[in-house]
Amino acid sequence: MVSKTQIENIVKEFGVNANDTGRAEVQIAILTQDIQNLTEHLNLHKKDITSRRSLLKKVAQRRHLLNFLFKKDVERYKTIIEKLKIRK
Repeated sequence: MVSKTQIENIVKEFGVNANDTGRAEVQIAILTQDIQNLTEHLNLHKKDITSRRSLLKKVAQRRHLLNFLFKKDVERYKTIIEKLKIRK
């Protein structure tokens, strides 16, 4: 789970203003942070099936947002991929 302070920092970095949580880049960055946290958790707790399922759901949601951003604006897509170091 991403903490409130982490979300605020992500919104400051990727959003236009402090309340811009709906922007695709912000949502992708928050999901990426959450995916990283869940991956670390699953490295310690390999049999936690519920967390594994939520990880897969978050990865799919991020993939959908990345596809949306690719269709809408390729430059924004490339920028977010480079900033977050996500491979295609």
